[in-house]
Parts: sequence; C-alpha cells; structure tokens
Amino acid sequence: MRPHCLLRSGQRLSRAMSRCVLEPRPPGKRWMVVGLGNPGLPGTRHSVGMAVLGQLARRLGVAESWTRDRHCAADIALALLGDAQVVLLRPRRLMNANGRSVARAAELFGLTAEEVYLVHDELDKPLGKLALKLGGSARGHNGVRSCIICLNSNAMPRLRVGIGRPTDPEAVQAHVLGSFSPAEQELLPLVLDRAADLILDHIRERSQGPSLGP
Repeated sequence: MRPHCLLRSGQRLSRAMSRCVLEPRPPGKRWMVVGLGNPGLPGTRHSVGMAVLGQLARRLGVAESWTRDRHCAADIALALLGDAQVVLLRPRRLMNANGRSVARAAELFGLTAEEVYLVHDELDKPLGKLALKLGGSARGHNGVRSCIICLNSNAMPRLRVGIGRPTDPEAVQAHVLGSFSPAEQELLPLVLDRAADLILDHIRERSQGPSLGP
C-alpha cells in the first residue's frame, strides 16, 4: 500500500466532521457521491463532476449546507434520500490526488468502495451522453486512477459525463481544461438534471435491496 493512502482510524477529527459522522444516523443505508474535478476551476469540462454534485445538492436541499473539512481536504454536505443518507463530497485537492480525500471520507463514514459513487468527465462520449459504469479500470482518467489506488479497489460505481473529444489530438488538454462553449452551456442544465436523476434513481434502487444492478 502507498504511504500517502494509509488511513489511521485513531487520528483526531475536526469538531465539524465529528458532528457529521456521530449525529443520529437514519435507519437506512449510507452512500457517498463524489464530484471529481479541480478546485478553483469551476465551469471547465474537467470539473463537470463537481457541477453534477452541485445539482445534486440543490435537488436534495443542501446547497447551502457545505462544510469544509481539513482532514479530508474536501467540502461535505449530508442529505437524506428516503431512509438513506447521502454524503456529497467535493474534494479540494487537484484531480490526480482526489483519491486521498475520497479514501479519508470513506473511512470516516464507514463506507466500502461499492458504496462510493464517482462522477467525472468522459472524453470518449459527446456532451449530453451519460453512462453508469459499475467498477472497472480508470480508462485513462487521473482522478479515477487516484481513487482506485487510495481505496485499493476498482469497485466504485461511476457516472461518466460526456464532454466530447476534439479531432486534433494536440487539442485534448486545452479542451479538457477549457470552459464549456456558449452552445454547450445551453445544453448543460439538461445534462446536469439528467445526471442527477440517474444517480438518485440508482441510489434509491440500491437502498431497497442488495443488488448493484443499473
């Protein structure tokens, strides 16, 4: 195991996080949804996972309830979905180190890799195309790779949000790190709504039974 991913259960928690973890827990299951991205770069294609997370927070009525936790290096909001508790996690580390925040939060909330959803951008799908992938490889995505390494598992469900791939290979980096075009921004609200629907429906279904089916 890599040293920077080792998690020590005896480490002190911040007062704010202690309240989040130790408050009375609902009778149902607990899930975590992580919006992968680069902090400080909202509105870029690479941070579309964070945009989906923001939409989820609005839908769940916790858009004003974010708490910054220095131990996870992330912003966290807690919500209820029926009898289930949903932990929304917005890492404050760069994309290729997001996994460190995700692994720390998973330990604090007592979650397995299968109970952690990753939402991230997907180059090989056009904008507006969504796909729920149940585990597997990182497929070249640095944020997902970091999560796989730090959780020591590739079992996390992932919602891949298409951002499209430019025809010029040399333009890929600028495309990924760039902002959505005006035309794309017109489509984005519908994409975020559909992404939120897909995640919430999947969590509802899994909360009712043991199946991991889509």
